[in-house]
Amino acid sequence: MTTAHPNPSPGPAFARDQWYVAAWSSEVGRELLGRTVLGEPLALYRTEAGEPVVLADRCVHRRFPLSASGLDGDRVVCGYHGFTYDTTGTCVFVPGQKRVPRTARVSSYPVAEVDSMVWVWIGDPGLADPDTVPRAPHLAADGWVTVRGMEPIDADYGLLVDNLLDLSHETYLHGGYIGTPEVAETPITTEVDEAAGIVRVSRHMADAACPPFYARSTGIEGRIQRLQDIEYHAPCLYLLHSRISPAGQDSPAFLTEITYAITPSAPGKVYDFWAVSRNFAVDDDEVTTFLRDFNHTVVMQDVDALNLLQRALDSEPAGYQELSINIDTGGLAARRILARLAAGRAATS
Repeated sequence: MTTAHPNPSPGPAFARDQWYVAAWSSEVGRELLGRTVLGEPLALYRTEAGEPVVLADRCVHRRFPLSASGLDGDRVVCGYHGFTYDTTGTCVFVPGQKRVPRTARVSSYPVAEVDSMVWVWIGDPGLADPDTVPRAPHLAADGWVTVRGMEPIDADYGLLVDNLLDLSHETYLHGGYIGTPEVAETPITTEVDEAAGIVRVSRHMADAACPPFYARSTGIEGRIQRLQDIEYHAPCLYLLHSRISPAGQDSPAFLTEITYAITPSAPGKVYDFWAVSRNFAVDDDEVTTFLRDFNHTVVMQDVDALNLLQRALDSEPAGYQELSINIDTGGLAARRILARLAAGRAATS
C-alpha cells in the first residue's frame, strides 16, 4: 500500500465526550496541581479522605489560577482574594460580604481513579460512565513493578499516536536503546475494531538482535524472539504487550507492558504519560533504576523528534502531499476513529 494524502490532518478536532488521563495518581495530593486538558485549565487535588477532585482552574472573580492557591480542609481558597470553593465548585465564601453571588461557581469535572491514573471527563457530565475507562491493570497489580513519568510535547497529539502505532521508527530513532534492524524489516499485521475504537498492530520477530533495553534488564545473551502486540484504545490509552524469550524457544519469557496515555493538552500540545511495567526481577532495584532512566531517554528522543516534526509541518506550504505505506495502516485507522469520535458519530459497519 502506497498512498498520497493531500493536506493531511494528523490531528483531528478533540473528542470531548471521552475519558482522558490528567495525572498519575501519585501526582495528586494535598497540594493543588494544574493541568490543561482539551484546552480546559484544571486544578486537581485530593480531599482529606483521599478522593480526587478536578475543578476549573480559574477563580470566578478575577480568573486567578486556583492551582496556584491553597486548601482549607476540602475547600479551595483562591490565593488572590480568598473566594472559597467546595468540591462541587460552588463558591461558599467571598470577602467583605455575607451573601455569595448566585453565579459564583466554577465547573467540577467527573473524575475516575483507575489503575493508578486519574482520569477526567471534559464533555457532557451526564455521559461520564467510570465503567467505560479503558484498563491497564498491570500498573497497579501485585507481582509487577512499574516505572513512570510524563513529558509535555509541543506537537499535535495525533503525531504521538502516529509515532506509537508505527514502531518501525525504533530502528532509526532509538538505535542502541530499543531499536534493532529487525523491527523495521518485519511486516506488521493490523486489526481494527471500529465500533470499540480499538486498533491492534502486531509485529512478531522470531530471530532478532537483543537491544540493550532488554539485554540489561533480562540478562539474555544472544538473539531473541521478540513479540510486539499493540492495543490502542482511542482516544487516550496505548498498551504495548512485549514478550521476550531466547530465539528458538518460548521460555523463559520476560513480559514487559509499555503503557502510554496520550492526552491532548491544547491545539499543538500533548501530555505523554509513559510507564514500563515488568513481572521479572521485581526485587532488583538496579533493574528498576536502569529501566526508568533508559526509558526516559527513549521518551525524550520521541519528544525531540515530534517537536522538530511539528515545527517542520507548521512551515509546510498548503497542498503538500503526505505519503503513507503499509507500516502506516494502524496510524491511519486511528486517525479515522479519532475523527469520528470528535464528530460524535457512531461507528458504521
